[in-house]
Amino acid sequence: MAAQLILRAVPPFPVPPAAREALDNVELARAHGMAPGPRAAFLAGRVAQRQFAAELLGVPASGLTAAYDCPRCGPGSAHGRPGYSLHGVPAPLLLSLSRSAGWVLLAAVPDPPTGLLLGVDVQDPAGADFDGFDDVALGPAERASLSGLSAAALVSARARLWARKEAWLKLCGTGLRTAPDALDVLHHPGIRDLPPAETGLPARFAAAVALSGMPDGAGRDAYQPGSGGSASS
Repeated sequence: MAAQLILRAVPPFPVPPAAREALDNVELARAHGMAPGPRAAFLAGRVAQRQFAAELLGVPASGLTAAYDCPRCGPGSAHGRPGYSLHGVPAPLLLSLSRSAGWVLLAAVPDPPTGLLLGVDVQDPAGADFDGFDDVALGPAERASLSGLSAAALVSARARLWARKEAWLKLCGTGLRTAPDALDVLHHPGIRDLPPAETGLPARFAAAVALSGMPDGAGRDAYQPGSGGSASS
């Protein structure tokens, strides 16, 4: 049976104190060391993710315990692949989160089959609008694919490639410990672009999802899309 991918885009929102108090100490401790702007964005993402997971699991958000898993540091770290435990047992929900320009993009697969991995990413093209981006972030074939593009079209294409890279690196759990220019995502079979109509994100954003176990050439049809769209959490 195909895995069901569920997406949610969350517009910028202030985190109320009550929602912040529902977060775990490991999340609050990580936020404490951040500057005010990044801290607000981090907390908004964690609150939105917790509420998203609670809705999908049909439980109170306060009943979830954060359970991040970093392939390098192991389970129980303050970072890595997101997840939750419920009554001491891992919740049957695969999660991924991305933030850009105040927006949060959430992805989930309920009751995932063993071994399935998930990564999602969203990018505001403004973040890719600087000299030297191509040399640092893109491989030879990817740079060649941008030939002839300029202005807004070039920046949008860069953002699309970067979203695809980030989605795959989140799936792998390696993050930018993997050199981004060494990862070619032009035709990667496990990665799919996410159009705004599916995510509910502003049209200018680029977004992508990666799922392990996708057969070659089946990036679009390897899962059954679930409910997408935006929600103000």
